[in-house]
Amino acid sequence: MNFNFLSPVSDNVLAHNQLLSMQALGRKLQVHSSQHGIPDLEGVDIAILGVIENRNDVDYIGETFGLDEIRKALYALYPGTWTTHVVDLGDINAGESVEDTYFALRETVEILIKKNIIPLLLGGSQDLTYANYRAYDALMPMVNLVNVDSKFDLGDSAKPIKNNSYVGKVILDEPYNLFNYSNIGYQTYFNSQEEIDLMERLYFESYRLGAINSDITLVEPVLRDANIVSLDLTAVRGGDLSLKQKFSPNGLDGKEICAIARYAGISNKVSSFGIYEYKPSPDDEITSMLVAQIIWYFIEGFNCRVKDDDFSDEKNYQKYFTLLEDNELVFYKSNKTGRWWVEIPFLAEVNNKLKRHTLLPCTQQDYLDACNNLVPDRWFKAFQKNSI
Repeated sequence: MNFNFLSPVSDNVLAHNQLLSMQALGRKLQVHSSQHGIPDLEGVDIAILGVIENRNDVDYIGETFGLDEIRKALYALYPGTWTTHVVDLGDINAGESVEDTYFALRETVEILIKKNIIPLLLGGSQDLTYANYRAYDALMPMVNLVNVDSKFDLGDSAKPIKNNSYVGKVILDEPYNLFNYSNIGYQTYFNSQEEIDLMERLYFESYRLGAINSDITLVEPVLRDANIVSLDLTAVRGGDLSLKQKFSPNGLDGKEICAIARYAGISNKVSSFGIYEYKPSPDDEITSMLVAQIIWYFIEGFNCRVKDDDFSDEKNYQKYFTLLEDNELVFYKSNKTGRWWVEIPFLAEVNNKLKRHTLLPCTQQDYLDACNNLVPDRWFKAFQKNSI
């Protein structure tokens, strides 16, 4: 197994870890160290992995960064009553070229996912999401990507990849594996009208910051349907971050970003989770602690995963039928968790991306809307995308 790309967690962090309480998370983790090497991955659920790469940041001027402060903050937290087995694999250092880093990341993520281990990536620039996405080429035919970001990051795909244009590459580069792209937390004034229109034309999903501020539960079905979740720290409002990390006075607050991480952890589909655009500065304690808490909530969510999407046994769910215009919408509600799904019909006459009926996560409100003859937006977009 080729993990030659990985460098160990620094001795500075490990020395700090030795001073912590035996109950602290850092004392319960298996850590890649220069003394003991890479931990055994047997039975591991989540692997923390740093990626020291930011050269495709549009604002890159040669600065470097490290993840020691995040690790110190994370290790000092106390775990919940978890059965989840977490390791820290250390870092992938910047390669000779950015493409070398992408290759190392793609290979490592693919190995981990094949072992049913979730890579929890801590990065520099968010274009690393592209390498994470390409790791799925050999794993599954269709991928759902969720981007927690104030911007869509579609950019100009004809130009070289950057952290503000990587989604354009995901959409247009072969092989075409992207089924759905969703953005959580976009702010209209940071996105051109052309990008907003393109999101609509492609039937991708986008959730404005104001809508999420009003009701955070809107994002749960979106994350329940995600394979990859990519979180940009610039989506967080400036007041919750340290000096160099501040981007906008408006954004998701610390509580909301942690709730989103927990929803991602609870999702049975999410198989990789990344936190990007970390920019440390001398007054860094607040940002590193927020990232540590985001990680904590993702692990907490994972520990609460419930297998509630087995619809082969009728005892597991209740089925509801609604008539909406010319369509019969079929909803399913899990008896175990109370979560809802809606069926997307298979169109035999269309050369579509679905080979059978498929179930789309939704909310109870979507069912109530359908009862009142209102088409649920998620269902409409999924149906249209399937008909193209």
